[in-house]
Amino acid sequence: MLATNTHYQSLSTAIANREAHVCTVGLGYVGLPLALSIAEAGFPVTGFDVNVARVSRINAGERVISYFAENRIAEAVAGGGFGATSDPARLAEADVILICVPTPLTPERTPDLAYVIRAGEEIARQLRPGQLIVLESTVWPGATRELLRPILERGGLVAGSDFFLGFSPEREDPGNAQFTTRSIPKLVGADDPRSLDLIESLYSCVVTRAVRVESTAAAEAAKLVENTFRNVNIALANELKVALGAMGVDVWEVIEAAATKPFGFMPFYPGPGIGGDCIPVSPAYLAWRATEVGSDMPIVRLARETNESEPLRLAARIVDALAERVVAPEQARLLLLGIAYKKDVEDTRESPALALLGGLEALGVTVDYHDPFFPELPMTRDHAAFAGRRSVTLDAGIGEYDAVVIATDHSGVDYAGIAAQARLVIDTRNALAKADILIDGDKLLKL
Repeated sequence: MLATNTHYQSLSTAIANREAHVCTVGLGYVGLPLALSIAEAGFPVTGFDVNVARVSRINAGERVISYFAENRIAEAVAGGGFGATSDPARLAEADVILICVPTPLTPERTPDLAYVIRAGEEIARQLRPGQLIVLESTVWPGATRELLRPILERGGLVAGSDFFLGFSPEREDPGNAQFTTRSIPKLVGADDPRSLDLIESLYSCVVTRAVRVESTAAAEAAKLVENTFRNVNIALANELKVALGAMGVDVWEVIEAAATKPFGFMPFYPGPGIGGDCIPVSPAYLAWRATEVGSDMPIVRLARETNESEPLRLAARIVDALAERVVAPEQARLLLLGIAYKKDVEDTRESPALALLGGLEALGVTVDYHDPFFPELPMTRDHAAFAGRRSVTLDAGIGEYDAVVIATDHSGVDYAGIAAQARLVIDTRNALAKADILIDGDKLLKL
């Protein structure tokens, strides 16, 4: 049995009574859904973000994430249990601080934990006894203990007694109506029993199930393994696409057939590449850490290379397909359907569509794009030169393009109209088949 600790007992009681004041650091695709879910569970919540404009929009009740229920943010703000701030001094008011900041890759494709370090340093300046700090961002195994904890302990407070520390990886799937923040089981890990009990108690009030692991490193590794599994299998699907295509076999039909086996097979599907801040990033963090401790992950490394190079391979195959129709790259005009990394979200993080756009233009092709979620392209980390470009409308002008390339299969697009007007449809998502749209064989390429 744990010896009595006043800080632990006070925070445990506050959590049980749903009186603990929670602050999420970062109000993006992870921090904002989490903050709202905790507020909806009855806790007072403050969201902190350095983006002053975003904070203002949230406090005004604007729907800053398109797949949220229309009034979700407005109702949370109006209810008085949730608000946003860009004032770091407010962190001192919180009993629980959840770090939900980006952890991208450097230009060299290695882990970049600058945002975590900055968040940790800001929290350390405000840290007081009795607070619980939970890191949610993707990191390499050992980062909470070896990187974040020393930052927080610089002022003399000790994790596990003066304050509490753990890791709980986010498992958000933007735009997924079936699995939400509340319905997805939540992993919780800590390096001391008091911290672990507190984290489990908090999340048990918010999600359907909190799952304990006995260290922060185990929880960190689990997140990386989940997404590395997906990365490796998507790479296999893309290899199958090319190989089976050369054999004259439809990979989509094959995968659907294989998926009828009730055991031993899980379907993964090919596409123009991978995107988001999870599937492309987690394997890089895991492989980097393996190298740091003297190990190696050649299968993971090869899968990463396969997936990261897919947009450029696809661009070359599109140019080859146009050449077969006697269309030279420098005379070709293409319409790219979809810029988001996945369907029905306004999210371009690591989007393969942007890489495909860049690859096609590097080969001399003129490319327009259409995406209902992006009337204008935002500034992105890897494709800053595209910022400000505007989406074209889908009208009778579709037939003027040499080809229409479906890079992201948004639900609200009139694929039947596109199939009727386009000279050639290059479908990287099997969108036409999924919509039961028939098209002449000479007008359709699945790449």
